[in-house]
Amino acid sequence: MAVKFVAIACFAGVGGWTSMRVAAVYSAKRFSLPVAIALCALIAIWVCFVMPWTIILLFTFCLGWMLLTASIIDAFEFRLPDPLTFALIASGLAVAATLPLEKILPHLIGAIAGYCVFAGLAWLYRRLRGRDGLGLGDAKLVAGAGAWLGWEALPSVILVASLAGLLWYAIAAARRGRTALAERMPFGAPLCFAIWIVWLYGPLLDLPSPT
Repeated sequence: MAVKFVAIACFAGVGGWTSMRVAAVYSAKRFSLPVAIALCALIAIWVCFVMPWTIILLFTFCLGWMLLTASIIDAFEFRLPDPLTFALIASGLAVAATLPLEKILPHLIGAIAGYCVFAGLAWLYRRLRGRDGLGLGDAKLVAGAGAWLGWEALPSVILVASLAGLLWYAIAAARRGRTALAERMPFGAPLCFAIWIVWLYGPLLDLPSPT
């Protein structure tokens, strides 16, 4: 129990302070340090109850920090900085490199397919509507999801993110009326939440593996 408390306290303190500092680089809005520490502590407690005490716990702490930081910046600025999304992709592939050789390929495919599919959707939306709907930051974030989770998990990530986005709009509409439905939504935040849920609990959609 003492070891768990130390792990949670260290991650909460260091992770919260670092998230606040990184967010300050990419956003003019100030983010509260106590709130950042509290969010990191919540993540750490959640992880300690779900993940085994192996090296995977450290990987999960790092993933949680990156997703939290990306969500904060996207919520404030409607953008996902390249250094953060590239770090998510690189770290996902690095974690995948610890797996047996035959299990690495789905993660490589996931990173490539995740980016290409979302970048294609962003291009199509712009052509049809004449304005941006999805940003390339979202495409890079989905590439990070593919790198961490593998291509088989991407449909579950999109499903959870879509449901979270609908809930976001439902809450906004309940608070501010139907005009809230025309407002922009930082889709990176629901995507980060979806990546986190699928990483902790596995895909919701069980796709058959190719034989």
